[in-house]
Amino acid sequence: MATVEECRAALDKLVEHFDEISEEDRARHVVERRLACRISDLGVTFYGRIHRGGLDPFKEVPPEDGRPAEVKLTLKSEDLVSMVNGELDMGRALLGGRVKIDASLGDLLRLRKLL
Repeated sequence: MATVEECRAALDKLVEHFDEISEEDRARHVVERRLACRISDLGVTFYGRIHRGGLDPFKEVPPEDGRPAEVKLTLKSEDLVSMVNGELDMGRALLGGRVKIDASLGDLLRLRKLL
């Protein structure tokens, strides 16, 4: 099991990776969405926002506007760290039940093109 600090570092790394995606690809595939990443084995949820300008840093505090996230991920801490480090494939993790994503079909298709 990874720690909360290791999960936070993994999410920071994900934000950095997202910055490497070309502006053209982001403009084509990104729609502004609020994100929630629940780490089931630690009982913590990180909140973020994706938009055409990038991926905002994740926080442990829900957004002040109180609106729910449109894209919700649930996974274990070690799976988050492994996916961000490229050791675990997102598709395999989804098919194997290690990652649960609650989002519209359109959002899933858009995100798939960015991951």
